[in-house]
Formats: sequence, C-alpha cells, structure tokens
Amino acid sequence: QVQLVESGGGLVQAGGSLRLSCAASGGTVSSYAMTWFRQAPGKEREFVAVITWRGNIYYADSVKGRFTISRDNAKNTVYLQMNSLKPEDTAVYYCAARFGSTWSTKEDQYHYWGQGTQVTVSS
Repeated sequence: QVQLVESGGGLVQAGGSLRLSCAASGGTVSSYAMTWFRQAPGKEREFVAVITWRGNIYYADSVKGRFTISRDNAKNTVYLQMNSLKPEDTAVYYCAARFGSTWSTKEDQYHYWGQGTQVTVSS
C-alpha cells in the first residue's frame, strides 16, 4: 500500500513562490506516474502536472511556465515548485500515484492519494 504525504502549503502573496513536497512510502515514486491535482472551493479537482515513471513531464496550460514538477528518487519524494503565484492558484493541492506505464489527467485513474495541502494566494 502506497502512502503519500504532502507538505509545503501555506499563505503567500501574489507573485510569490511555494514548494510542495509529496513523500511516498510503501512504493517508489519512480515506478508510478506521480501527479499533482488541485481543487479550488466550489470547483472540481483538476490536473496540474505529472512526472511519469520514464521521467516525462506534462503540465496543465494554466500553470505552464510557472510551475515545475520534479522527483528525487533517493528521497522518494516528488516536488512542485510554484512561482509567480496568482490568486486563482488558491486550492487544496493533492499528490496522486498511478501504477502502470500510462498517465492520465483524470482523477479516477489514480490509485493512491495524499491528504492534500492548502495553498492560499492573496492579492
């Protein structure tokens, strides 16, 4: 059973930066498609970024050029560096893992989830 624990959320002013971490146990992050989703109040959960087991990286258009996903295999942790934050980035951010050779932007395709970490961007 893979367990995922997010950390690093908080309150930041617009234009600021945060780095989220997703620490995994019970499995290795390099064996999964590791994905960040987010859910804003009153909205559906949406795809943010993914790093596949091959190391391929994809981003949602809304964060491209501002967010960077990375993976530290030695620490078994995935990161989301968020720069130039905007108020519309305010959400609970979730880390998810999908076992297998494919990845998806759809939350129902993921097998394991963290508890989420709140990111609030003030204007």
